[in-house]
Amino acid sequence: MTPRRSAPLRILLADDHAVLRRGLRGLLEERAGWQVCAEAESGRAAIELAARLRPEVAILDLALPGPDGLAATRAIRGRSPGTEVLIFARQHSAAQVRAVLAAGARGYLLTSDAEAAVIAAVEALAARRPYFSDAVGDTALAGFLRAGENTQDIRLTLRETEIVQLLAEGMSNKAVAARLAISVKTVETHRTAAMRKLDAHSVVDLVRYALRAQLTSI
Repeated sequence: MTPRRSAPLRILLADDHAVLRRGLRGLLEERAGWQVCAEAESGRAAIELAARLRPEVAILDLALPGPDGLAATRAIRGRSPGTEVLIFARQHSAAQVRAVLAAGARGYLLTSDAEAAVIAAVEALAARRPYFSDAVGDTALAGFLRAGENTQDIRLTLRETEIVQLLAEGMSNKAVAARLAISVKTVETHRTAAMRKLDAHSVVDLVRYALRAQLTSI
């Protein structure tokens, strides 16, 4: 469960389409304690606003004008390292997502994703956890996110990696499903697949893997 916040969760929106920003603002500000503290129409404005306001989460369109979302992510993470970046894109490729992650973003959504995914993504980033659209869960990215010895030969998908991380941190299948905006059955399917790949027989085994792969520091 996400811990209670004593101050509003401040979110920066950066997209050159005013209609999209307005829709996102309305969706996000329906959540108690969430506040869109600023809006930007360009990468340059997003960088300046993030450096000045230091929001907890910045949602950036990958196709932002001058500079684009990738360059803006690098600059924001450099000037305001406490700001987590969520990228919004109309499409994706494995190379593109790897470049976004390398720039410092911890979340990637498609504009076609459901509203529930947007909420789940912001909640995850606010809790310093990554979040990726199901469509972005390319197996090739698992190696980028994993670290630590004896994990190089294990091929978890992004969704399996997220679920292993959350389970290792003590969350139930139901709580993981709520956090990721997916069904309990889907969590159980990914959990079973991950445990088979890891040759894990219990949650304790998942915790050991998560610690070794640096997915969690519990």
